[in-house]
Amino acid sequence: MADQPIFYPVLNRWYATKIAREWNVPAKGVGYVTRFDVQRSYLDRHEVHQAGGRDVLEYWIPAEELADFNAHIVGAIIEEAEYRGPVNDQEFTDADKALGRPLPAAWRTYLQGESWFRRGWMSSGAYVWLNSPREMLEVHDAWDEATDEHPGIAIIGGDGSREQLVLDLRSDPAPVLLADITSSGWESATRQASDVSQLIDRIEAGTFEFTFEV
Repeated sequence: MADQPIFYPVLNRWYATKIAREWNVPAKGVGYVTRFDVQRSYLDRHEVHQAGGRDVLEYWIPAEELADFNAHIVGAIIEEAEYRGPVNDQEFTDADKALGRPLPAAWRTYLQGESWFRRGWMSSGAYVWLNSPREMLEVHDAWDEATDEHPGIAIIGGDGSREQLVLDLRSDPAPVLLADITSSGWESATRQASDVSQLIDRIEAGTFEFTFEV
């Protein structure tokens, strides 16, 4: 806040997402969308400003009042989403070499775009976590022998816990499947999307949900 005279909490998630992706990611390589409640008695002391559109609403909190603002936050601050900047070419080169085959072009295009969804909550209620190629290889190492029991696997994400979103690179296009960390083969994996492009579209729309039934 030292170089920012005014703090701008906004009232709409889509607007917060726009700021995170279009301003924060280019400037810092990462952008966060957070949600929190503030005591109404405090907010009533400040005007709601319309910043360029009917639904673009925000408060203007001077930097010298930020400590007082923070003191009136009620409950926990929830991280709704994290976005990241483009993944470098070397990560894909290393991943392709380790996998023995390239990751889908659509996945590379998405992760090398201006910003990509790293993790957070879908409007559907699902929590999704995506891996960069480097992080994917780290997960492969952690899976150890289980990775070898899934030939052609690329672990591109998950639910932040037990379930892993994986590609089966033996097929073209590679389907997106869900595999538990205790899985010992492809037999128990459940299909989530026909290909990674479909997964990306649903994540960007916020409609992705995990399917657990075979």
